[in-house]
Amino acid sequence: MKLMPILTAILVTAFLFLLVFQRDTLLEFARSDVATEDVAVTQTVDDGPRVVSVVAMTSTAQTIDSAVILRGRTEAARQVDVRSETTGQVISDPLRKGAFVNAGDMLCELDPGTRASRVTEARARLTEAEGRVPEAEAAVAEATARVREADINVNAARQLSQDGFASETRLVSAEATREAGLAGVQRANSGVISARAGIESAQAALEAAQKEIEDLTITAPFSGLLETDTAELGSLLQPGAACATIIQLDPIKLVGFVPEIDVNKVTVGAMASARLATGAEVAGRVTFLSRSSDETTRTFRVEVEVLNADLAIRDGQTAEIIVASDGQKAHLLRQSSLTLNNDGALGIRVVTAENTAQFLPVTLLRDTIDGVWVAGLPETVDVIVVGQEYVIDGVVIAPTYQEAAQ
Repeated sequence: MKLMPILTAILVTAFLFLLVFQRDTLLEFARSDVATEDVAVTQTVDDGPRVVSVVAMTSTAQTIDSAVILRGRTEAARQVDVRSETTGQVISDPLRKGAFVNAGDMLCELDPGTRASRVTEARARLTEAEGRVPEAEAAVAEATARVREADINVNAARQLSQDGFASETRLVSAEATREAGLAGVQRANSGVISARAGIESAQAALEAAQKEIEDLTITAPFSGLLETDTAELGSLLQPGAACATIIQLDPIKLVGFVPEIDVNKVTVGAMASARLATGAEVAGRVTFLSRSSDETTRTFRVEVEVLNADLAIRDGQTAEIIVASDGQKAHLLRQSSLTLNNDGALGIRVVTAENTAQFLPVTLLRDTIDGVWVAGLPETVDVIVVGQEYVIDGVVIAPTYQEAAQ
């Protein structure tokens, strides 16, 4: 049996024991024995406490624009399946998918068949119905005149009957004639109402026939691109059958979903930018923020409107969306100055007024090429940038300061 592997195993076991269970003792030993270019050896001054030399930098908080970063996609502003409202055979040549159409352009034209004769018939019935109204109104006038004549006869018969010059029978006959006249007026008025109803019915029939003619031409509801070919020449369309699918890509929407912890940072009208999967960068404004979250993900839908005049942005592309929000105070630090405490919290070590080290937790806001922006620190703080891994809270230090630009 070789002795070296056994000795090696014993040394490794002892080192791991010291690293895990005697970490403070090991660090103390390292401070007393290890010297680097940036961190000086722990010294004893006048038999006082040992001092660790570190390099520090004074950092002052700045106001930065905060942002909410979302993963999302592009989405057409509008998309619709244009469908037929009547039955007919297509008599127009098809337009091919990818073609650009303007609002009102014809997509499909259907065979009119006998619809023109139906319009003529409906128009004739309307003319006939309009001719019945004067007759009915004349009948009303005639019946009204008879009632007035009957009123005169009744008054005369009543006066003569009171003076004894006419019999009671004559008065009753005059009143009966008047009642018959009133009934005639009612019938004549009913005739007028019926004639006018006939006009409205004929007018509705004419409009329905004309609408059938209009529905034979299916047009684009808005300007956009055809996603499908229009219906083929000779095909039969029924009500509800698709003529074509059209989408509008200018402007185009960027759709993302913001988590509930960040939803208050997003406002309608806020500036937003996005980087597409192709590398293209676009900018726009937030036009919609949902008031109701998704039941599964508990996220809120955000829509950003972006101009797309050249139609370079397609529907369904992946996008990384950055929505600007209110600014906040933050420090720009070197990424190497960040460290972890024994509990695994992210932070930095700073120089206190008593020249001792202290750990302060931070919140990471943004990572840039110039460093990291962090929040959660005082307005001005002395950050240990070299040697922070060799000190713990309360350790006396001898800081050497450097300029922030270095």
